[in-house]
Amino acid sequence: MVAVTTESIRALRSETDAPVMDCKRALEEAQGNPEQAKLLLREWGASALAKKSDRQASEGVIEVYIHHNARVGVLVELNCETDFVARNDEFRQFAKLLAKQIAGMNPTRVGNESDAPSNDPDDRPLLSMDSIVPEFQGRTIEDIFNELVLKLRENIVIRRFVRYELGA
Repeated sequence: MVAVTTESIRALRSETDAPVMDCKRALEEAQGNPEQAKLLLREWGASALAKKSDRQASEGVIEVYIHHNARVGVLVELNCETDFVARNDEFRQFAKLLAKQIAGMNPTRVGNESDAPSNDPDDRPLLSMDSIVPEFQGRTIEDIFNELVLKLRENIVIRRFVRYELGA
């Protein structure tokens, strides 16, 4: 077994925001390989996401965004389990990111619905879109969402949104 150093745990944690003990366990299982450890953390995260999805999410925020030209406006409801998380800065920043994404890209639905259209060429689910916000470019909204759920350790639900556009 490869000895895992504090520095390697710290480096993995800074890249993934995973809990310290999860980083240590992943590095130990990956024989010290940080890339393999990241894959393990993602795998464990997917399992954790599935477990959290059954919990009720009835707290949260309604975020409002009005584009600078005042011709496009968005309301988005983002729910979580506790008011503590609803007041969290990262949770609120994600709600703002969603509102800007919806204003800019005009998705047709959230993308987590079970009765989603299957072959509609105009179907543009929000979760499958690449982020237009510069600090998250190159990542999908779903990737950012999943990271937030893992970091805050609560069920989070993008409940609904509405986008208004003058003349549309």
